[in-house]
Amino acid sequence: MTEPAGGSDERPRRPVVVPAVALVALTALGITALLGGLDEAPDVPKPLGQGAVLDQGMYFTKFVESRVKVEKGELSFDEGKRFVELVFDVTNKTDETARVGMPPEQPSQAFTLTSFAGSLLKISPAFSKESGPFTFALIKGDESQQLQPDVPTQVIVRYRLKEGERPPDQITIDVGSFEEGTGFGSTELRWKMVSEQVGEKFVPEIKARVTLPVKQEAGA
Repeated sequence: MTEPAGGSDERPRRPVVVPAVALVALTALGITALLGGLDEAPDVPKPLGQGAVLDQGMYFTKFVESRVKVEKGELSFDEGKRFVELVFDVTNKTDETARVGMPPEQPSQAFTLTSFAGSLLKISPAFSKESGPFTFALIKGDESQQLQPDVPTQVIVRYRLKEGERPPDQITIDVGSFEEGTGFGSTELRWKMVSEQVGEKFVPEIKARVTLPVKQEAGA
């Protein structure tokens, strides 16, 4: 049976035009959803490079450089020891002597630390446990573990390279910070690492991510 002319209610449909701004918004929402929702999208830490300075609360820090350091042996045929060194200029901003300390083995172990090196939450690429780290402050040519108040001090964090081991081209450091606050059951202010409770753990907040090219020493 032939349908009479003009008896159909169907009309040609016009294509739906979505404004470009809406497409951008939809794309952003899609990315956020992939990251776990608006409340769970990770914060990107502040990127810094060689020569940058950072206020860490307890410390004011300049990221001087990363370099390969060779310590020659006493004998002429001794090739000596090779190290990758991270060099910082650190000022202790508190009224008390602070410690150089050691970088934590895991970032989650750092929230109780108040030493300077304790704020170096993650160093990439990772070195083996046999390589170090070795840490010290240089005060008038002598090595020390103390950082006196308001005294700019050079701090060295070093890792020993194995024989024939090639140093990395660059090193990236996730750096934490400190704030004053009260402890459990106490009203006394004390310094503590800025951290966030995740489940039953306290995870230090990454204040900045610093990337340093590794400078090769002549003969290294």
